[in-house]
Parts: sequence; C-alpha cells; structure tokens
Amino acid sequence: MQELHDAPLAPLTTFRLGGPVARLITATTDAEVVTAVREADDAGTPLLIIGGGSNLVIGDKGFDGTALRIATRGFDLTGTTLELAAGEIWTDAVARTVDAGLAGIECLAGIPGSAGATPIQNVGAYGQEVSSTITEVVAYDRATGETRTLTNAECRFSYRHSRFKEHPERYVVLRVRFALEDAGGLSAPVKYAETARALGVEPGDRVPAATARLTVLELRAGKGMVLDPADHDTWSAGSFFTNPILDDAQYAAFLARAAERLGPDVTPPAFPAGEGRTKTSAAWLIDRAGFTKGYGAGPARISTKHTLALTNRGDATTEDLLALAREVVAGVRDAFGITLVNEPVTVGVSL
Repeated sequence: MQELHDAPLAPLTTFRLGGPVARLITATTDAEVVTAVREADDAGTPLLIIGGGSNLVIGDKGFDGTALRIATRGFDLTGTTLELAAGEIWTDAVARTVDAGLAGIECLAGIPGSAGATPIQNVGAYGQEVSSTITEVVAYDRATGETRTLTNAECRFSYRHSRFKEHPERYVVLRVRFALEDAGGLSAPVKYAETARALGVEPGDRVPAATARLTVLELRAGKGMVLDPADHDTWSAGSFFTNPILDDAQYAAFLARAAERLGPDVTPPAFPAGEGRTKTSAAWLIDRAGFTKGYGAGPARISTKHTLALTNRGDATTEDLLALAREVVAGVRDAFGITLVNEPVTVGVSL
C-alpha cells in the first residue's frame, strides 16, 4: 500500500475539483483494501472510497479523514464468465470483452470510472445496464467485518440504484462477476433508438459487437461523455442528474405544467418505468427550462455538447459547480414542478 499525507483529491476526480485529504492510501490488492477499511473503522476514522473518481463531487475543504483509492487489477475471462477486480478501468474491460467476441456490455463503452463502481449505480447507457449481466458482487461488509458474495437478486438493482447505494457506508466492492453472451461476434439486440438510428438498423437487431462499441463511443464523444484532458466539456461527472421517475399523479401534473408553459402540442419524452410510473428526460427538462448547452458565465457551465453535463471550464471550484447545479434544480422546479436529483455522490457538500 502507498500512503500519502495532505494529498490533493482533485486529480483523482473527473471534475478535477475538491480539496485535500489528511491521509491517502492506494491499495492494489483485495487484502490491502480490507486491511485499510478495517483499520479506519477500528480507529473510528472517517473513510472515503475512491475508484475512478467519475462520480464524485468533493468539497473545496477536502476530506478530514482517510481516502482509500482502490487500484486493484484483475481481468479473468473464462468462456462467457467475466470477473473484474474493482479497480479495473471499466472502458478498457468493455473493449477486451468485445475483442473476445462477447456481447452484453458493448454499449457501456466509454463510461469513465472503475468496474467496482458499476454495480453501485447500476450503470447504464444506450439500452444496457450492468444489472442485466452481473451475476455476483463480492464486497466487504463493514457491518459484519466479513467478505460476502451477493447474488444479482441480493444486489436489489433498479434504475441507477442498488443495495450498495442504499447503504453507502456499509459495503466496499472488491470484485464483480458477469455472464456475457457468445453471439458469434454479434452484439446483444440493440435496444436504444438513438443507437439503432446511428447503426442504420431497427431496434432488436444485432450488429457486430465491435461496431456497436465504436458507434457508442462516437455518440458519447459527440456529447462530451468520453474523457479528454484537452476538452473541458469532459471535465464532468457525465450526467449530473438522473431522469425523473413519476407516479401517475405526478406525471399528470407535469403534463399540465408542460402544456401551460410550452403549448398543448408539445409532448415531453416519456418512457414506461413500471406499473403506474413514467420516466421522463432530465436533459429535456433542463433545456426547456432555459438552461441550454453552454449555459453559464462563470468557470462552471453546462457542457456545450450536452445539457445534462455540468462542467469545470478549467479553474472552477466545487462551490462554483454547486451554485450552477442549484440554479438548474430551482429553474426546473419552477418551470415543471419536478425536483431533479443529482447522480454523483457529494462529499462534504450538498445541493
């Protein structure tokens, strides 16, 4: 394990924001991760877990405690069964499965961060979610002091949510296991309409998995969602807000507000989200509330490529970012009666 004191945290996040931490430990094996967590818990020291840093908003004052950076490595592919160490770089792992001719996570290419973070958020994009391929998650349970293997059902996955997100202080993910599909080099059936259009196929069709992966990377890059140090549109946490899921009463009220504001001929995006529930688009809400691409005059602004990404233009502070986020939340609430929820985890700060 490597240990540093009074270490900067901003370079460990995709926002490049946040103050220092009193103690930074980098663990490269599962045993080192468990040892560091137990040591902090036994001492009563606040602990911050960092993977790829793509889903963190850390306050300008930093973190008064121990930060544990999980840098474990391990890619084990046997047939169609994949096991990833938590510290594996996710987008690299996706590329390797596609190179092996397997399907199931090819449309999750380009998502920044580490493999261990994927089950926490139930990461998803372009018609795929990790919950559809994850079979087991190996995690250290801080409540019992034991390492546990949780089945897919025990993970309690839902839209951008899981058991691990329900209890963020309890579990530290060590390994993630997947069941992929050997479709002769073809992708899983294409589900997302935008992806199908870009590929020139119909939803439900299969295409070469490598083609699907490259197409998704191109779509993401066009929205500033593929990390590029030279492009400030990628100095973000990707989508800053989750898509709202509304019950029937909330959805009816939303439609009435939208018609009043935009006219009766405007139909907001709507997607089934279970019985009596409808999902709508956070990006559409933000844009129609007046926060268009590039919005903002300060060092934190909405991406010039995608309204759902809040970005650091190079010299922003966390407070600059939060001020913009609060402005967007208030504007959408005033316009449509919907309160947006932030997707990234906040540390030492809140909206």
